[in-house]
Amino acid sequence: MIRSARPSRRRDSTIPLINVVFLMLIFFLIAGTVAPPLDPDLELVDTAELEGRDPPDALVLTQDGELRFRGVQTDPETYMSGHDNRPVRIVPDRNVSGQRLIELTGTLRRLGAPSVYLVTEQALK
Repeated sequence: MIRSARPSRRRDSTIPLINVVFLMLIFFLIAGTVAPPLDPDLELVDTAELEGRDPPDALVLTQDGELRFRGVQTDPETYMSGHDNRPVRIVPDRNVSGQRLIELTGTLRRLGAPSVYLVTEQALK
């Protein structure tokens, strides 16, 4: 009597799984080292001694809470009445009150700004 060869049961290969996990490990190792860690003492906003001039389409928020556009004092309502439906950029002074900044961004959003961006200088040298 001839026995037929029993088909061997193929085991699930773990090699593809190991390859995927290894590639993910490499990806996260590289992604973690691309951006340098920020120093906890880092002060990001530094516009008091900023060389050059302000971006031409940005609002400038001074230390005392005054709002300027292209060197002229303004208020959010006046600015938004002549502003298209584009994002608003604010260049805040380092020493401006956080409460004033939040109040201003909220007012601009209520007046129709689709988004509000803060323009800062990162002090990494």
